[in-house]
Amino acid sequence: MQEKRREKKKMRWRKQKRQASSFWEKEYKSGEHLALSTSASEDLQKFTRWLSRENDNKTLRYIERFLPVNKYSTTKASVADLGTGNGRNLIYLAETFGMKGTGFDISREAIEQAKIASKNKNLPLEFFVRSIAEPIPLPDNSQDIVLDMMTSHFLNNSERAILLSEIARILKPGGFLFFKTFLLDEDIHAARLLREHPAGEPGSYIHPEIGKAEHVFTENEIVALFSHYFTIRKITKSHRHKIKGHAAKRRSISVYAEKEIR
Repeated sequence: MQEKRREKKKMRWRKQKRQASSFWEKEYKSGEHLALSTSASEDLQKFTRWLSRENDNKTLRYIERFLPVNKYSTTKASVADLGTGNGRNLIYLAETFGMKGTGFDISREAIEQAKIASKNKNLPLEFFVRSIAEPIPLPDNSQDIVLDMMTSHFLNNSERAILLSEIARILKPGGFLFFKTFLLDEDIHAARLLREHPAGEPGSYIHPEIGKAEHVFTENEIVALFSHYFTIRKITKSHRHKIKGHAAKRRSISVYAEKEIR
């Protein structure tokens, strides 16, 4: 009986993944539901400004790599973008800080857009169609920064745990994970989704438009999850978006997490 339940659960997750992939293919072609930007995320830009302001000995050597490559510096920092979409954030980091990078996304349409944009600018970036539920094909301790921005909440609990261990594996000691996701705390809309569209795992719901399970985190959950691999250096949260007691916009949380040097 338990084996049948596990098999049904696997089949349900596979179906949801196919639906999610189809949804994103259509979105990157038409933008029917979401306004997909080609400009870098404002939250990512805030993260890079924060990182550039850090002056302690633990991060100074990484900040030096973030400076634009010139005749005095030929070292390029390396960044992996998990759920890169059209590549806008990697392109920003390459253009602004002279970084090299690798982006992964399940949408072929998004990856094609990213490849074209990067090639037109002659940037040292690579893009691949790949699910982040699979092992990340990058060497151990090879990345200065990993981006997980509004992506891993599409995974189930076990997949997220495996992904986090993969991120810790590929990050250099002292490297940073920039993590952004939905925040459950004081979010009326998220609470309603959990109540009306439960997905069978705590903190997860079936998105009514995408048809895919999404997870929404509490701040305490993130802190506990990250503590196995990282030191959290900073957390920022969007405001409570309410109009006359009703949810107007989803809450989000951004986390700057440094891989521990052991």
